[in-house]
Amino acid sequence: MTKYDYIIVGSGSGGGTLAYYLQKGGAKVLLLEAGKFYRKNTFPSSEAEASAKLYWGGGIEFDDQAKMGFLRGRLVGGSSIVYQCLMNRFDDIAINDWRDESGIDYFNVDDMNVLYDKIESDLLLHTFTENERNGNADLFVKACDKLGYKWGYLRRGQGDCGHEEGNDCVTCLNGCHRDSKQSSLVAFVQKAEVLGLVIESEVEISHVEHGSDHVSIYGHKGLIGKKTPVKYSASKVVLAGGAFGTTRMMLRSGFKNQLPALGKKFATHPQFMWFGFQKEFVDAHKLYFQSVASKDPNFRKEGFKLENVFSGPVSASMLFTVRGAQHHDFLKRYRYMQCLEVAVRDENAGEFKVDNKGNLIVHKPMTDQDNTRKTKGHSAIRNILHAAGAYEVYESQMSFGLHLMGGCTIGVDGKNSVVNPEFNVHGMKNLYICDSSLFPNAPGINPSLTIIALAKKLSEQLIS
Repeated sequence: MTKYDYIIVGSGSGGGTLAYYLQKGGAKVLLLEAGKFYRKNTFPSSEAEASAKLYWGGGIEFDDQAKMGFLRGRLVGGSSIVYQCLMNRFDDIAINDWRDESGIDYFNVDDMNVLYDKIESDLLLHTFTENERNGNADLFVKACDKLGYKWGYLRRGQGDCGHEEGNDCVTCLNGCHRDSKQSSLVAFVQKAEVLGLVIESEVEISHVEHGSDHVSIYGHKGLIGKKTPVKYSASKVVLAGGAFGTTRMMLRSGFKNQLPALGKKFATHPQFMWFGFQKEFVDAHKLYFQSVASKDPNFRKEGFKLENVFSGPVSASMLFTVRGAQHHDFLKRYRYMQCLEVAVRDENAGEFKVDNKGNLIVHKPMTDQDNTRKTKGHSAIRNILHAAGAYEVYESQMSFGLHLMGGCTIGVDGKNSVVNPEFNVHGMKNLYICDSSLFPNAPGINPSLTIIALAKKLSEQLIS
């Protein structure tokens, strides 16, 4: 049996990044992933097929009240494959709130900027410009200017997107067929593979046993048909399955009694999409379909942001709660749709549990503060859509979460957190966690770059 210095469970922004830097530093690393291993030439070619094959739950999962849907990728590269790869540094508001919640000194602007500088040098980053705005972005910008709302261009991890060849960014939600988007797969996993990283896909880990000099992990291999039981051991194991995956493994391992904070403080930036119907083509699915967002300090203070987004026709159709002829009419006007969403900086009031079969149960209430922030965001969206000239406005009744955070939060106090400042699980020197489950609270900013930065910090600690 091959002996590894580290086994990493999960290949998203945390696990993939950590695997690369550990392998580059001379360690022997095994990377395990529950989903399949796709390359740029094997990603599904249609939106419907991608939803079924690339996501947990066959496309979407729900909370225990079926009021909020959650999207997370199940493949090598994790959710970084199916998200837009927006790369934002946290501001002083988010970083200071983390320090206050966790008690960790390195959550300060200066130390975090050092980490951001290091990681950004290994990524291809692009800040959009005026000539890269599509019809949806133009409507948003002009309406914001008319209303006096501040906005700004987004920064994305990308190389050559090939728009002159007819490529549109909406296809990136099904996996980038050009290896342009700086997903975990492109930026880290495939590079680590060249250096000798061993990757095993279709391996789902169920639980963990922590020993004095090693960690053993148990699960099964295979997605369809017969599933083969598997066991792996290493002197050090890192869980990087995200808020859902890592927390489920920890809960199924029976650690709740010794870690009272396990499963708590779940947040997800609840998002609500609105559509405005225009009389001329908008073609929001064309070109760079997410290039601008609100940058208004008043919105930031009030706990929400507006994103200039869109989705494919299958996903859009799911957001319309109307039926029959009205639903058909909406989709006939797909090219005329302007789209905006509000993302709420929510309180970390959610909680994870497992049932007697080991299935994850997600409780995610919207608090009074969350609803107040949502209401203010909706008011701003309504103003923008009307200022942009929409003759009809549709508010989706479904909320969904993309940025899944918490459940195994980091902090100095083992009573209120699961992981210590060195990324060890409290009381378990050989077990580490490195993903968004660490987040002490919701930052209100896209989390990808900070997940990567924290993985870089852990890698430096382990190979020093």
